[in-house]
Amino acid sequence: MSARAVFPGQTVDWARRLLTARFQSASIESAELDARLLTGAVLGLDLTALIVSGARQLTASEAERLHDFARRRLCGEPVARILGYKEFWGLSFKLSGATLVPRPDTETVVERALEIARTFESPIRIVDIGTGSGAILLALLSELPEAIGIGTDVSLAALRIAQGNARDLGLFPRASFVACNYAAALRGPFDLIVSNPPYIASSDIPNLVPDVRDHDPHQALDGGRDGLDAYRRLIPQAAELLPEGGALVVEAGLGQSRQIEALMTEADLKATGAPKADLGGVLRALSARKMPP
Repeated sequence: MSARAVFPGQTVDWARRLLTARFQSASIESAELDARLLTGAVLGLDLTALIVSGARQLTASEAERLHDFARRRLCGEPVARILGYKEFWGLSFKLSGATLVPRPDTETVVERALEIARTFESPIRIVDIGTGSGAILLALLSELPEAIGIGTDVSLAALRIAQGNARDLGLFPRASFVACNYAAALRGPFDLIVSNPPYIASSDIPNLVPDVRDHDPHQALDGGRDGLDAYRRLIPQAAELLPEGGALVVEAGLGQSRQIEALMTEADLKATGAPKADLGGVLRALSARKMPP
């Protein structure tokens, strides 16, 4: 992007339109939204205020910062990485290089988990295996005011982000975090276990969209040769931590639901209802309960 593309004295509206055009020319599908989000972040304005302030002129520092944001987006960096936060379940989550960007697909896991959680007597105990930014766990706690939860992650850097998000959202007293591989350090019972584990086959990672391939932590993406390594570890661990009637909800990748359900059956967990599809039609959220011996 030319150093003169965004400069002091341009109006807010003109700069936003210019960014939209530049992003469109770079085949960025969300060009208009990205331009609005980046311009709004630089100016500290929401959509309504951005429109109202359309005739205001950019200052030198605003123009420089917006130019830098636009350059990074044109180089393939996701907007959430540029801003350092992402909205998920109506909540704002800070991010770092150690955490995945929470995606709308994962909200299907929250939806299915809430359906199950509301069948339990309160208060319930929740575990989020591989919590990352804490998005799934904290979304659930925001909806279940009497629940308590633990998030696990092998990455200490990710856990620091999750702890900060819990504090920022006012959920820290009910959320705690443990460094371990999957659920290895936990002792049950827990009523509900949730997870969005790595499920991309190793050979498929080079073919992912650049936003994911070049910016999400590979440790949180790489599911091994067939994408199922994490499920082989976490499902038996989860089954040991669940009481009779307790439930596990996991996110799945495209075409993985039957294999994951087979792993659940091997661990004496019985599928509960059909897998829940995301907006793209992918069977995304799978759930199962622990049955009597």
